[in-house]
Amino acid sequence: MPDLPAHLWYSITSLGGAGMTLPLAFAIALWLAVGYTWRMAAGWLLLLGAAIGVVTVTKLAFLGWGVGVRELDFTGVSGHAMLSTAVYPVALFLMLLPARPAIRLAGVLLGLGAGIAVGLSRVVLSAHSPSEAITGCLTGALAALVFVRLAWHAEPGRLSALPVAASMMVLALLMHGVHVPTQRWVTHIALKVSGHDRPFIRAKWKAVRDARPGTAPLSQTLNMLAPPQSSRV
Repeated sequence: MPDLPAHLWYSITSLGGAGMTLPLAFAIALWLAVGYTWRMAAGWLLLLGAAIGVVTVTKLAFLGWGVGVRELDFTGVSGHAMLSTAVYPVALFLMLLPARPAIRLAGVLLGLGAGIAVGLSRVVLSAHSPSEAITGCLTGALAALVFVRLAWHAEPGRLSALPVAASMMVLALLMHGVHVPTQRWVTHIALKVSGHDRPFIRAKWKAVRDARPGTAPLSQTLNMLAPPQSSRV
């Protein structure tokens, strides 16, 4: 792992927050609709929505029912890693769409690199396990690359690179550090749907194979219910 100060890791991880990436994603859709076609904008939002759905379902499954993969320490796809690897490559692709293909490709790769850096920061800061960060990067990258492939040969519309790039940078500066409590919302939904009083927690889930939220481990419960054995002489 790169030996960076903690505040730099926090700055990197903030690039993947929903408060910054989602406004950028909607700005991308708006520019696509204005400068190109509504079909391109809808396609981008559909792909991003599918990736968000993957993150949400895996998190709901763990928080509500304890569904995960203990061997991989997997409790849900990283939302930060997914959003950053999905949004930044497409944002740079849109800015560079009028440029030569090699420059466009370089922008997409730079965006993917930024997303991977965010995923790495989630592991360094112990917010996610490696498996969760990797699946987040893969999910976001898949959404971004599918869109880029579909839009690669789009004819430059009424947009030039300058207003798109300027608006994206201004929006990024304004929204940097804005916190959106997505984890709290997902937890609330998981409890409502599952009917549990408390969500599953990683540490308890890893320690107890049959953990239940708010209950003793199953093995402990069975030991308490078993009749005492008489001592042998």
